[in-house]
Amino acid sequence: MSDRQTARGRRRAREFEAFVAGAAGRLLHAATLLTAEPPAANPHAQQLLTAALARTYADWDRLRGEDPYDRTRQELATRFARAAWRYHRVRGGVLDRLTPQERLILVLRLYEGVAEEQTAALIGLPAERVRAICLRAVSTMRSKPPSKPAKPTKPTKPTGSPVEAAP
Repeated sequence: MSDRQTARGRRRAREFEAFVAGAAGRLLHAATLLTAEPPAANPHAQQLLTAALARTYADWDRLRGEDPYDRTRQELATRFARAAWRYHRVRGGVLDRLTPQERLILVLRLYEGVAEEQTAALIGLPAERVRAICLRAVSTMRSKPPSKPAKPTKPTKPTGSPVEAAP
């Protein structure tokens, strides 16, 4: 390898590392919302994000002024949509009451702030359908109380002492 190619490779790696350092937290949170996993235990979200970042890194030299965050978010959404059947099980996350399609649209529209038309183009649905799904998802989140696991009851302490003192 020539010195020029080595220098270009190092520069590319530094640029990508800087991008990941700045964007990984928000992208991981978006992936966690998509997979409906609890934030503390999110292996599927981490796998999803790692695959999306790997694709972005592979395309890094071909971005040509395109926003790498948008590219990674698009890849994240595409990978989630392709494998949505895996994420239909309840995992205890905030959005686990929603279907994978509702989660995808809700995360893109409300969390990521992607325009309705862009979301529709990314998913391949008409904008009116995206609007209807988003409204239904918001309605579902507002109407149903969050599912909380039943807390075990604590045994009550006796009010008197177990051994009575003799006079």
